[in-house]
Amino acid sequence: MPAGSSGRVTVVSGGTNGMGRALALARFDRGDEVVVIGSDPAKGRTLPAGVTFLQADLTSIAATRRVVAEIVARWPVVDALALFANRQAPRRVSTVDGLEATFALYYLSRHLLSHGLRDALDRAPAPVIVNVAGVGITKGRIHWDDLQLRRRYRMITAQLQAARANDLLGVDFAARSGARARYVLYHPGFTRSGDLGPVPAPLRAAIRVAAKVAARPVEASVRPVVDWVDAPPAAPLTAVDRGRSLPLDLPTLDPMAAARLAAATAGLLRDTVPGAGARP
Repeated sequence: MPAGSSGRVTVVSGGTNGMGRALALARFDRGDEVVVIGSDPAKGRTLPAGVTFLQADLTSIAATRRVVAEIVARWPVVDALALFANRQAPRRVSTVDGLEATFALYYLSRHLLSHGLRDALDRAPAPVIVNVAGVGITKGRIHWDDLQLRRRYRMITAQLQAARANDLLGVDFAARSGARARYVLYHPGFTRSGDLGPVPAPLRAAIRVAAKVAARPVEASVRPVVDWVDAPPAAPLTAVDRGRSLPLDLPTLDPMAAARLAAATAGLLRDTVPGAGARP
C-alpha cells in the first residue's frame, strides 16, 4: 500500500465532470484508490496520474455490466460507490438497447452498478453508496405505462422520472438487497456543475446566468459526499436534501412503489437483449 494511502477504494460514475470529478479529486487527495467511470477518454486523460479511468457507455446494459465485471476482478473490495452520471437530452434518444437514454443512464446504470458491486462493497469494513439525484423534490413521477417515454417525451419529464426512480432505487436497495452498504440519497441543490452542452443555447445561457447568482460552488455541494466516504451514516437508508435530513415516509420514498419499480426493472433487464433493441 503506498505511503499516505487511506486503503479505501472509491468508485465514481460520471467522474470526469462537475461534482463527480470534484469528488474523485478530493478522495484521491485523501489517499483513496479512485476509479472513475466515464464515456469520454479525452476527459479521462485530464485526471491525475494515479486515478484509474474506465471508459464505458453507461447507457448500454452490456457496457455497464462489463465495467462492473472489470471492477470486481481488479478491486474485490470497494469501500464507496458514488453515482453522478447523467446527461440531459432535449430530444428523445434511443440507446443501443432500444431504451430511452435518460432512463438508461440516470437510473438503469445506477441500478446495475449498485447491485453489481454489492458483494465487493460488502467486503469493505464500512461501505457506502451515494446516489446524487433529486431526493426531496416531489415533482415528476414514474410513468408506469410508458417507462421509455415513447409517447410523451420531454427533457424535464425524463429527468424528473429518472430522479424519482433513483429515490425508489435507494429505498428498495436498503430494504431488500441484503447488502451491508449504507445507501445515501443526496440532492445537492442548484450547483455550478454538469455538462450543459446538450441543452439548447438559449436555455444554456439562462442557466449560466442563474448559476452566477444562485448556484452553490461544486466544492460546497460535494463536501458531504466526501465526508460520507469517511464516515457513512448508521442507518441503511439516508435521504438528504440540501443539508436537510428528510423523513423516509415521504410519498416519493414509498416502499410499495420501490418494489414495483424493482420488479419492472428486473423484467426489463430480462426481456432486453443488449445491443439488439428492447421489445415493444
